[in-house]
Amino acid sequence: MTSLNHPAPTSRTRSRERAVEWPTVLVATAIYAGFAALTWFYHALPWWLIIPAGAYLVAWHGSLQHEAVHGHPTRWRHLNELLVFPSLWLWLPYRVYHDTHIAHHREQRLTDPLDDPESYYVTAEQWRGCGRGMHCLLWIRNTVAGRLLIGPLLAVWGLWRRELPQLLRGQRGAIKAWALHVPACAVVLLWTVAVCDIPLEEFILFFAYPGTALTLLRSFAEHQAATDPQHRSVVVEAAWPMALLYLNNNLHVLHHREPDQPWYSLPSRYRDERHAILIANGDYRFRGYAELIARYLLWPKEPVVHPEAQ
Repeated sequence: MTSLNHPAPTSRTRSRERAVEWPTVLVATAIYAGFAALTWFYHALPWWLIIPAGAYLVAWHGSLQHEAVHGHPTRWRHLNELLVFPSLWLWLPYRVYHDTHIAHHREQRLTDPLDDPESYYVTAEQWRGCGRGMHCLLWIRNTVAGRLLIGPLLAVWGLWRRELPQLLRGQRGAIKAWALHVPACAVVLLWTVAVCDIPLEEFILFFAYPGTALTLLRSFAEHQAATDPQHRSVVVEAAWPMALLYLNNNLHVLHHREPDQPWYSLPSRYRDERHAILIANGDYRFRGYAELIARYLLWPKEPVVHPEAQ
């Protein structure tokens, strides 16, 4: 059995022997073809079909970006970035996501509100510095309903709170990331607004916002504060529609253990080592997203203040 602390070298070597990982290319083709069809026939389709389909496609594209961040589906970083260049959700520059997500993978600092850019915790000092209104919003955000309804707004606010000072200071990396983001959004809006005649506000409400919310559902329980770093990442044993949507990133502890592995290799590895994986992560597990929603729809999963960041 493979050690839980070290990836299997044969598997990693096998994943890197391929110049192109065709399952990921197939996913990219499906996303762009589905998005093109849904937007082209937008005015002929009912809203109750457009919203879930649009949300799924936008969130699926976010999962594809996550694969690109980790060096898939080719050996060439710039080609991977080009594959995910269009910003379907509009708000987050790919280069910013790339850098913050790589920083997030520092396992010893995972969930730390000062060192993990993707942490949803705050320090006690930060909590004391917030007013009652922000206390309420952060508490609501720790429920599933809050993560879906106001999570995207808070995500955009947090992004600009972090990025604007860097832009004002003239930081080259930030300027370049946002300069690339402008055409990444423009190509999407040129197609949707100018060609398909979808009003901008409808594209945001029916595609970008619910797609971002669906992505935030994935991250809702991905990590918990725990003394043992191996206990911080979750396993959600989701069925195929959600597992495919998140490109098996629901098997999150396995992704953090072997971040270079392509998405399609994770289910078999999990099946082979399920018992050992769940022992190693302290059985931090959900049977699916339905269980997660049922438990935490209206009640926070965890406190807002990180227990070790007092």
